[in-house]
Amino acid sequence: MSSQTTAHVPSVTTAAPTGSTRGRRAARVALRVVQVLLALFYALASALPKLIAHPSAAESFDKIGWGSAGMYAIGALELAGAVALLVPVLQSVAAIALSALMVGAFVVQLTVFDGQNAATPLILIVPLALIAWARRDHNADLLRLVRRHG
Repeated sequence: MSSQTTAHVPSVTTAAPTGSTRGRRAARVALRVVQVLLALFYALASALPKLIAHPSAAESFDKIGWGSAGMYAIGALELAGAVALLVPVLQSVAAIALSALMVGAFVVQLTVFDGQNAATPLILIVPLALIAWARRDHNADLLRLVRRHG
């Protein structure tokens, strides 16, 4: 009889996700949900009334003194930010840009509208700052793209 060797086949086990892995996944999903909700808010509740010249938006921008040009410009910036929140390479930059827009909105609310609704932009800055920080790794990707095509 010849001696036969048996091949050793390593056992493949599927490890169950650890608590920290599940936690990180849940955090990523929660952040993505927040991004989608903010994008919908900026596109539908904030930009759309400006872009269709809804009377409430037009009245506000007339009171500010910016008229329809300012209203359309801010609406376009909000819509661009909303879309960019959903594009991986732009997420962090979009959150930073929308935060800057919210700082401006806060100042306008304080100075022109006597603080009415001034808390809204501040509340929106909180999740935007979280997105900007959590997605900051994408900034290097964006920089590489800009350098390559610039």
